[in-house]
Amino acid sequence: MRHAKNGRLRQDRKAIDVEIARLRDLDVGALRTRWHTVFGRRAPSHLPRHLLFRILAYRLQADRLGDLDPESQRLLDRSESPEKAGQRAASQVRRPVGTVLGREWNGQMQRVTVLENGFAWKGKIYPSLSKVAHAITGTRWNGPRFFGLRDKPSKGVASR
Repeated sequence: MRHAKNGRLRQDRKAIDVEIARLRDLDVGALRTRWHTVFGRRAPSHLPRHLLFRILAYRLQADRLGDLDPESQRLLDRSESPEKAGQRAASQVRRPVGTVLGREWNGQMQRVTVLENGFAWKGKIYPSLSKVAHAITGTRWNGPRFFGLRDKPSKGVASR
C-alpha cells in the first residue's frame, strides 16, 4: 500500500510540474482567464502577471497535495494583513524580553534591547528589528537577518 501511495504522489507532483510549466508560458490575459476558471470570479485588476501566476500555482498545488495546516490558517485568518501575520509569526519566536542583540556596523557596536512591545536602540523604541536596522544603516534590511537571527545567505551572494 505504501509503495502505491508513494507512486501516486510522484505522479501527482509530475502532473503539477507540467501544469505549472504551462501556467508559466501564459500571458497575463490567459492567466486572468485561468483565474476565472479556477476561482469562479474575475482576477483582481491590480494583480500583475507574476502574482497571478504564483497564486494559481499555489492553488493548484494546494488542491492536489493539501493546503496549509490548520494552525497556519488560523494565524492568517486572525491577521489584519500579510504584514501583521508576519509580525505575529515572528513574535512567536522572539527572544525573551531583556535580551540584548548586538551587531557591529561601520566599526561601531550596535546594541538593541528586546522589549515586550518592540525594540530599544539609542533611547528610542522601534516596532520591529527591521526598523532598527533601517535606522542604523539608512537602508532597508531584514532585521532578524541583520542581527544574525536568520540563516546567512548562501556563498557567492554578496552581503551588504
